[in-house]
This record gives sequence, structure tokens and C-alpha cells, in this order.
Amino acid sequence: MPSRPPLPIDEVLGAALHHLAAPGANAVVLAPPGAGKTTALPLAALEALPEGEIWVAQPRRLAARMAAALAARFDGSKLGERVGYRVRHDARVSAHTRLCYLTDGMLLRRMRGDPELRGVAMVVLDEFHERKLDADLALALLRAQQSRGREDLRIVVMSATLDPGPVAEFLGAASFASEGRAHPVELEYAPLRERRLEAGVLRALSSRVEAAQEASGALDVAGLGHVLVFLPGASEISRCHEKLAPYCAHHGLDLFTLHGELDKSRQDAAVAPSDRPKVILSTNVAETSVTIDDVATVIDAGLARVARHDPFTGLAQLELRPISRASAEQRAGRAGRTRPGHCVRLYARADFERRSPREAPEVARSELAEALFELAAFEAGDPGTFRWFEAP
Repeated sequence: MPSRPPLPIDEVLGAALHHLAAPGANAVVLAPPGAGKTTALPLAALEALPEGEIWVAQPRRLAARMAAALAARFDGSKLGERVGYRVRHDARVSAHTRLCYLTDGMLLRRMRGDPELRGVAMVVLDEFHERKLDADLALALLRAQQSRGREDLRIVVMSATLDPGPVAEFLGAASFASEGRAHPVELEYAPLRERRLEAGVLRALSSRVEAAQEASGALDVAGLGHVLVFLPGASEISRCHEKLAPYCAHHGLDLFTLHGELDKSRQDAAVAPSDRPKVILSTNVAETSVTIDDVATVIDAGLARVARHDPFTGLAQLELRPISRASAEQRAGRAGRTRPGHCVRLYARADFERRSPREAPEVARSELAEALFELAAFEAGDPGTFRWFEAP
């Protein structure tokens, strides 16, 4: 396999692979964002396990596709050959693919077609701390398959912030933690003076640009670095793009947007390496799943749109809600991946301290009819006694 840059996850790779060499061994791997766990561990397992496919499940299509592209580059192979991906309406795989990145939903779909997962040696559930319902259901079904005859199947749960104890107990797994090489991030609280987010983002951006100009006299990647702006959704991104476009053009900053509904070319342009400083307006897709090099400033609106079940209509709806403290810390950490960084939070410190430590898992707040149909399709028995990681 071609050489790749050293990564923080390397400190635990040897021990984790030694453990996973045994058929049916399970593991929980903790490492901060940018540590390399999403690509380095599956690629190393590909070399260590002589037979069988390795599937890596991601919560988002964008993350699955980009992780596969990076893993293929590290592997020195063409995407779709030894390393590929499967997401809704898109796939790059072949008869030679052994490492496949896919979404949690696609994993369930593939398991529905072949519950025994014949030919699969390992399934990795990445970014499990997001606690999507599909991921919780996949974990429970995978564990059930181990007890129903697939004793050789390995299950790996990976996360940046998850408490490893409960899930390790559920899986009978060993835990491995990498501290990473995160650089310090200076926090600044800049509560909005007005209701519109775009005005606060422009004010925070101009402050960071002025600081970079005073420090180095020039705006470049070495001085300002890239700026990652977290916004709750596509509508806020559109308004912010309109507000920031003249300012960015005047100062020679490239302005990009990043969310799951963009076409692939625009997503790739947002995360591609660049010699010019970029301002990237993103949803929480960049919080954990997508790594962007040379980000030195994060501007965080502190909000996200969260799917919740409305019992009166029977439908799911998106609610605008404050993110948890864990999510806020993850977002800030994006500015300290390669060098010391700066995070501007567009809310007060007291607001941060009042927020919940973590988001409630979807299994505790979502409508479960689809999950019950999945259990019926898998012939999982009485749903009231089915063994979940955390029961609904």
C-alpha cells in the first residue's frame, strides 16, 4: 500500500488490529475528528484480514463518498476497484471491491437482501455518537447475527465523543482510544446583536480577516487559513452566501457552500485543497464526517435542524434547535486539526453552559414504524424483547 502521512490513529492501530485478527472480535475505537480513523483503520484491516469484505457505514452520503475517495488515494488504487462506495442513487464498486463505504440506510438495505452478510468479514459503524436510528438498528441486528450463526463477523464502532463503556459492554468489545494531536483553539463568544445570522457571520469574518492582516500583512492560507462556518440549513447558507459574496470577492476569498443536497462537483470543490483562503458555509455535515485541511477559523451559529416526530400529525418535522455542548466542542475542534485555531461562537458563554451535554439519540425521539417493519423483515421476533443497544 502506498505511503500516507502519519496520523494520530496510528498509535492504537497495532493493538486494535491484533485484537480484531480473531474472528468475531468486536472493538470500540475512540479518536477525535481528523485523527484518521475513518480511512486508516479500514485500510489497515484490509491488509490484515486476508479474506472477506469490509463495510464502513457513515451517517451521510457525502461522508461515505468522500471517505471512499480518500481511502482509495491512500490505497493507491482507482476509486471503485479495491475501495468503493454505495449510497442512494450512486455507487462506485466492482467485483474487486473489498473495502466499501456506505450509508447506515444502505447498510440496512444490503442486510435485508442478505441478513447473514455472506462474504463480509467486518462491519464498521463510524461516527456512532450521532446516534441515528438506522445506526442503532444496524448495530442491534449485527449483534443478533453474531448470536445467530455469524460468530466470525467482526463489529467495530468508531466515534469522536461516545462514552465507550455501554456500547463496549453491549458488544463484548475491547476499547481503544487515540488522544490525537489537536492544537489549542481560542474561543470567542460573540452573541448576535440582531436576529439575522448572516450579519453576525459577516461581522465575525471581518474581525478574523482584520486580525490576519494585522499579524501578517496579507490574506493567504498561511495567515488566515480557511474559514468554516456552521449554519443550520440550506436556507441560512443561501442567505449567508448572498451577504458574504461581495465582501469575499473584495478580499480575495473563495466562497463555497457545503451540504448534502449539492451536486458532487460542488461538494468536491468545497473540500478540495486550495492555495487561496476559502470561506465554507456548511451544515453539520462538516462537524464530524468530512475533514477539510487548513481550517484555522470556525464560526459557529450553534444551531442545527433536528428531525423529530410530531405525534399529532404522525409525520417527522425538522426543528431548529441549539446544538449540544458535545457538538459545539466538535465544531470548535475543526479549527485546531493542523495548527492553533480560533472559534467564534455566535451566542453567549452562559448559553453554552446551559445546553445539554449530548443530543438525545433518534431512537428516543423518532417514530418507529419503519424500524418495526425492518425487524419484521429480519424475522427478529417479538420487537418488545428484541435486544437494542438502548431500547426505545
